[in-house]
Amino acid sequence: MSKSILVTGGTKGIGKAIILRFAQQGFDIYTCARNQQDLDDLKTELNQKFPEVTVFVKGADLSGKEQTKAFAEEVKKHCVPDILINNTGIFIPGAIHSEPEENFELTLQTNLFSAYYLTRAFTDEFISRRSGHIFTIGSIAGLTAYANGGSYAISKWAMLGFTKCLRQELLPHGIRVTSVLPGATLTASWEGVDLPAERFIKASDVAEMVWSAYNLSAQSVVEEIVIRPQLGDI
Repeated sequence: MSKSILVTGGTKGIGKAIILRFAQQGFDIYTCARNQQDLDDLKTELNQKFPEVTVFVKGADLSGKEQTKAFAEEVKKHCVPDILINNTGIFIPGAIHSEPEENFELTLQTNLFSAYYLTRAFTDEFISRRSGHIFTIGSIAGLTAYANGGSYAISKWAMLGFTKCLRQELLPHGIRVTSVLPGATLTASWEGVDLPAERFIKASDVAEMVWSAYNLSAQSVVEEIVIRPQLGDI
C-alpha cells in the first residue's frame, strides 16, 4: 500500500516544494488551497510528472473552522495520511499598536487555528494505529522578535508553543512531531522585493529537510528544524 501525505496550502512555495519531493518517492498527495485554478494546475502537473501517484485536491479556506473540519472529513473518505504538514499561512506586515484589528483575527485563524483543528481531526486515528508524523511550518519570526511583525509573529510564536505541547502529548503513542522554522524563503510572499534570489532560502531546501526528518528511524525524532539564509536573516 502506498503512503500518503497531506499538505495544506500546497499550490505554492514551501507547500508545493514538499509535495513535489514526496511525490517523487511515490507518496499519494492530498492538499487544499483557496484558489481552485491553482489546485487544478497542480493536479495536472503532478499527474504528468508522477502518473502512478494519487492526487486529491480540494478548494478550502482554512481560516474558517468549519471548512477546515469539512476538508479533513473529505480526506478521511480516502485515507488517514501518514504525514500531516500544517503549512497554510498568510503574512500581513504591521505593528501591534497600529495594524488594523482584523489582522489579528485573520492571521491567527489562518496560521494557527487551521493547524489546531486539522491536527485534532486526525490524532485519534494516529493514536489508534500508533504511527504518523506531524510537521508544522512555523517561522524564524516565532523565535526572534522584530519590529513590524505584528500578528504574524504572534501567530508563529503560538504555533511553536502548540507544536511543543503536541509533541509531548503524542510521543507516548509513537507519533513524531516536528517544528519547521525557516527564515526568508523565496516564495510569493516576497514578490516585488528588490533582493537577489540567492539572498533567500530555496523552498526545495526546506522540503529536503522535511524529507530527511521523516526518514529517521522510529526511535528518533527531529524536534525542530531551523533554516536561515546563509547571509543571515532579512
